[in-house]
Amino acid sequence: MIAEPVLTHRAEGGHDVPLLVWRLPEPAIAISSAVLGGGIGPCRWLVNATVPMSYDRGDPAAHLREIAAGLALSGPGVGLLTGVDVADVVHAGDGGVRIWATVGLGAPVQAADAGAGVVAPHAGTVNVVAWVPRRLSDGALVNAVATITEAKTQAIRELGLAATGTATDAVAVLCPPGGAAADYAGPRSQWGRRLARAAHRAVLDGGAVNLAGVQSWSERRAIAG
Repeated sequence: MIAEPVLTHRAEGGHDVPLLVWRLPEPAIAISSAVLGGGIGPCRWLVNATVPMSYDRGDPAAHLREIAAGLALSGPGVGLLTGVDVADVVHAGDGGVRIWATVGLGAPVQAADAGAGVVAPHAGTVNVVAWVPRRLSDGALVNAVATITEAKTQAIRELGLAATGTATDAVAVLCPPGGAAADYAGPRSQWGRRLARAAHRAVLDGGAVNLAGVQSWSERRAIAG
């Protein structure tokens, strides 16, 4: 079982910047599209770190390694970045599946939009971390990422946006390394439908709050002075 993430802060640029940390009690198998720890492999920890909306570092993976080192995290892990204040993380569960989402919809895009190369004026990222309590085969792990992405897009459409997500969205799915592997995680499979329901609920709830005008961390910092 994966525990709730811990909300902590790091000192950076003269500010206390929030981040979420999952320290896994036992190694897990992860599939991720994250800039750090992407692909399929073992995982001992995850970080979802807030960055300023003006973030322009050209070495985000190295930056995340610095953050992990500052937290004394060792071994393989997954690192995510977002302009959203990660204190606004939304959790949802379904039949043993657990989802945590930080939802920023300031720059929604259509994946196949002809203008996809245009840089949006405001950053926005939807990061989803998922736990499945059953070992998934490699194919099922890929399937799980697709299922979560479909559920995310469904939620975004239900929020009234003609979009499939944002240009910087990321997903990480974790499962135990042992036991008989489930071969499927599509939306009508046992684990896929639970992932879909939980991801849909988390993105729908988090997106509604975000679109209601909750400030990014950068905006909150500016208001606080």
